Amino acid sequence: MKTASALVIALLCGGHLLAAGQHDDSVVNWRNIAGVITAPGIDNPVAVITDRNNNILSQIHSGTLPWVVRTGTAEVDLTTSAADFSVTGLVLIGGNASGTAGPINQVIGTLVCNPGSTDVNQPQAIVDTPPVPLSGLGNANFSGELTAPVPFPCGGPLFLIRIGPAFGSFAGRWLATGIGPQLGHSHPSENKHDSDQN
Repeated sequence: MKTASALVIALLCGGHLLAAGQHDDSVVNWRNIAGVITAPGIDNPVAVITDRNNNILSQIHSGTLPWVVRTGTAEVDLTTSAADFSVTGLVLIGGNASGTAGPINQVIGTLVCNPGSTDVNQPQAIVDTPPVPLSGLGNANFSGELTAPVPFPCGGPLFLIRIGPAFGSFAGRWLATGIGPQLGHSHPSENKHDSDQN
C-alpha cells in the first residue's frame, strides 16, 4: 500500500513538473537588447512583407538616428500574453541630444510573430504592450500583458522597443531589438551577470 501511495505521489509530482516544463517552453526571453545603429536618415526596416513582385506591403521603419542600449531584457509568455521588458541607457548616439533620449519620452514593446510571412496559416502578427515612459537617460520598464493575445503559432519571434504613440508621425519606429531569443524564463542572476559584463 505504501508503495502504491508513493507511486501515485511520484506520478502527480512528475506530471506537475512535466506541465511546468511544457508551459516554460511557451516563454521566450531575450537576455540583451541592442539599439538600431544606422547612419542618420537611413531606414533599416524589420517585419517586411512583400508580394510576389517584391513590392513592400508592410514594414516597421527604424528610428532616423542611431540608438544604443546599455542593458536590456525582455520576456513574453506566448500562451498568456504576459510580457516584461526593461531597458537602461536607450539613448541617441550623435547629434545635439547625443547621450540622452532626446525628445522621445514614451516607448512600447512589440512582439513580431512569423516575421515576413504571407502564409495564411501562419501570417505575420504584431502585438504591442501599452506605452510606458522613457526617461531622459533612456530608462523604461514594463510588466503586464500585451494589448492582444499572441497568435498561434508564433514562429521566429522578434522583440522590438518602438517609439510610443505620443510622438506623432515618428510613432511606431523601432529603436532597439532583443538579441538571441531563448525558450524558458530568464534568470535574474544571469541577467545581472550579463549586465555586469557590459
